[in-house]
Amino acid sequence: QVQLVESGGGLVQPGGALRLSCTASRDIRSIKTMGWYRQVPGEQREWVAAITSGGSTNYVEGVEGRFTISRDNTKNTMFLQMNSLEPEDTAVYYCHAWYMSKMYWGQGTQVTVSS
Repeated sequence: QVQLVESGGGLVQPGGALRLSCTASRDIRSIKTMGWYRQVPGEQREWVAAITSGGSTNYVEGVEGRFTISRDNTKNTMFLQMNSLEPEDTAVYYCHAWYMSKMYWGQGTQVTVSS
């Protein structure tokens, strides 16, 4: 089992930056894939980015070049650095972990991009 705790959300102006963190309750070297989804009220949850235990990364079109996903195995923490934020990036961001054939989710952190 894996517990995930996100932090780092908040209110930022367009063009600004935020860094989200997701800390896991176990050694993340044992977690095959971790990543981020986001959800706007009334819409489906959208996949944003993922990183494997080997360090391979993938991004949804529209965030590549602005967002960077990374992981620090020494801290059991995954990050999402978000730059050049746009109002369309406003959502609740959820981290996830794929471990032992099960998907685990964090509680979510709100990101609001507004002037």
